[in-house]
Amino acid sequence: MIKKENNYAFIDSQNVHKGIKSLGWEIDWKKFRVHLKDTYDVAVAYMFLGFMQDNQKLYEHLQRCGFVLVFKPLIYGDGGVVKGNCDADLVLYAATKVNDYDKAVLITSDGDFYSLTRFLYERRKLFVVLSPYIDTCSKLLKKEERENILHE
Repeated sequence: MIKKENNYAFIDSQNVHKGIKSLGWEIDWKKFRVHLKDTYDVAVAYMFLGFMQDNQKLYEHLQRCGFVLVFKPLIYGDGGVVKGNCDADLVLYAATKVNDYDKAVLITSDGDFYSLTRFLYERRKLFVVLSPYIDTCSKLLKKEERENILHE
């Protein structure tokens, strides 16, 4: 019997949402979760997002699809602009849980995750970086992770 990997996905939800939306598409989260399991042996898929009470039905749907949601409180800046940057939370989860998983699947196009990709790569824990839209993917990620970055 072939042993399944115990891989974890770490999803920058805002980056994925904006990347897919910029293409004029909608993502089918249920099919995406199945794809992560079937293609990358993802046992646990963490999705990082800012919490908005109005999105409760979306959160329930994502949980039914099999995602583990990690929320960050939102902050309202000048002019009522909503800020919910979850990058640090994603990095902290991926780094502190590094001994819990075989490989990490990082889903983002954000260059802020360069240090995390290096950290995982050096420990042989990086499976792949999936970019929601390769044209807007950070040049830093594309340059340094070219053998590990895919556009899906």
